[in-house]
Amino acid sequence: MDYFFSITLLIHVLSALGVIGLVLVQHGKGADMGAAFGSGASGSLFGATGSANFLSRTTAILAAVFFLTSLSLAYVAANKPNVSGSVMRDAVQSSPASTSAPAGGEGAGSPAPDSRAKDIPK
Repeated sequence: MDYFFSITLLIHVLSALGVIGLVLVQHGKGADMGAAFGSGASGSLFGATGSANFLSRTTAILAAVFFLTSLSLAYVAANKPNVSGSVMRDAVQSSPASTSAPAGGEGAGSPAPDSRAKDIPK
C-alpha cells in the first residue's frame, strides 16, 4: 500500500506542476489579436491554431490526471489502518481520576473555614 501511495503522490505532484506550466505557457484570448497584425505567432511550431489545441488538450488531460490522483489519495488516506507509535496511546485507564468537590460545598477557589480563622487579628 505504501508503494501505491508513493507512486500516486509522485504522479499527483508532477501533474500539478505540468498543469501550472502549461497554463502559464498558453496565450490568453486577447493574445490572438496580435497574431492578426503579424506578431509572428502564426509561424510557431504548431501553426496558428495548432499550439492552442495541443496545449489545451494536454492541460485537460493533466487536469483529469490530477483530479483522479486527488480522489485516489483521499481514498487511501481515509482507509489507512490505524497504526500508532505508542502503546500507551490506546491504553484504557483502570481507575479514572475522580473530581470530588471540596468539603463544605464551597468552590475550589475559596479557602477552607479554619484558614479564615487564622487571618482574624486577636
